[in-house]
Amino acid sequence: MKKTLLSALLLFILITGLITLRFGSALVQEGNPLPILISIMRLELSNSEYEQVEESKSSHQHVSLNTGDSSYDVIKDFMDEKGWSYKEQIGSGYIFENGEETVVISTRQYSRNYFLWDIPSELFN
Repeated sequence: MKKTLLSALLLFILITGLITLRFGSALVQEGNPLPILISIMRLELSNSEYEQVEESKSSHQHVSLNTGDSSYDVIKDFMDEKGWSYKEQIGSGYIFENGEETVVISTRQYSRNYFLWDIPSELFN
C-alpha cells in the first residue's frame, strides 16, 4: 500500500515538474492557465494546426505551435478559408480584407513553443 502511494506521489511530482519546466513563467501570464493548457494538450494529441482556447462576446482565442518563420501561416490559411485575404502585418497584428471590410487578428507569444491569436467574434456570425 505504501509503495503504491509513494509511486503515485512521485509520478505526480514528476508530471508537475515537467509541466513547470515546459511552460515556466508562461503559466500565469494570461490569468487562469487551465483552458490554455487543456487546449495545448488537445493540440499536441491531434493533427490540427490550432485549437480553440475560449470564446467570448468579442473574440475567439486559439493556440498554435510556434514553428519558426512560417508559424503564422496557420492564421492566413484559417482566414483564407473564411474568404478573407491577407493584406499586411503591423507589429503583432495581421490585417485581412474582404471587399470593403477590414479585420485585425492579434497574436501574442504564450511560450517559446506556442502562440495565442484572437479573432473578432463578428467573423463567426
